[in-house]
Amino acid sequence: MEWVIIVFIVASLVGSVMWVMPSPRQRYQADLRMRARKLGIQVQLARLALPRAQGEMEAETISVPAYRFVRTNLERAERDAWIGWQVHRLATLNDAGLPDGWSWIKGAERLSATAQASIIELLQQLPDDVVGVESTPLHLSLYWHERGESDRLEQLHAWVQPLLEAKI
Repeated sequence: MEWVIIVFIVASLVGSVMWVMPSPRQRYQADLRMRARKLGIQVQLARLALPRAQGEMEAETISVPAYRFVRTNLERAERDAWIGWQVHRLATLNDAGLPDGWSWIKGAERLSATAQASIIELLQQLPDDVVGVESTPLHLSLYWHERGESDRLEQLHAWVQPLLEAKI
């Protein structure tokens, strides 16, 4: 009887330790976010209030990691005159000029044709798990579900550099 109690206690302790251990997915996310910090990218969990999609009765709110590429090349006057924009992977009526499945949330009518062409080029490269892109005077954000290969972060970093350099 004593051995049964000892085995039960040991099994309980081992189970508790295993329950606290991070899953492979959590380890992947931690590694990815640490590499993002080393590249100078800020990672935050963001709640996005999406507009109502075509055929939907209510708008959706999602929680998704936001990878923020900090803008360091803007002067104060450029920040003050900044034209912010935001697009999301969602079918709405406000999709003028964007690839299929993407819609403007804000900024569509205020951007130059050159800026819109650069945004479209980026959107065509992005993987399916990137659900949104936002540009503010402080950063360029990718809303990304963190799926894919381990080198995906470096790809995303390389793809957004032209927009950061062009100050779009």
